[in-house]
Amino acid sequence: MLNRVILMGRLTAAPELKTTPSNVSVCLFRLAVERSYTPKGQEKQTDFISVVTWRSTAEFVSKYFDKGQLIALEGSLQTREYTDNAGNRRTVTEVIANQVYFAEPKKTRQSHAVTPDLSDFEEVTSDSEDLPF
Repeated sequence: MLNRVILMGRLTAAPELKTTPSNVSVCLFRLAVERSYTPKGQEKQTDFISVVTWRSTAEFVSKYFDKGQLIALEGSLQTREYTDNAGNRRTVTEVIANQVYFAEPKKTRQSHAVTPDLSDFEEVTSDSEDLPF
């Protein structure tokens, strides 16, 4: 049998690190992956894929990755079933990532950081007598 997944995409939100009752780290995140084929005249389509990492890989992802970063990973596809609060049976398909890689240079990664909006601030000159300090 063969179950291998290799993906590269951007994080849709900051990774969420949790700890199980037995003190094992688990990190959950979603990856936006563009499809490689776009029919003529149509816009590119994107799939949003749920990813789970465990233990040291989970801690690595939560520490070094953030929303918007390009990430590459290797792992396997897994499905699981559960019953929701309304009593309905649900099936979840997710990638269990074993290896995670930076997929863009550090300089590019920093450009995805949120920059503060400074439009509400005004410049104060040092000769103003209304300064509170």
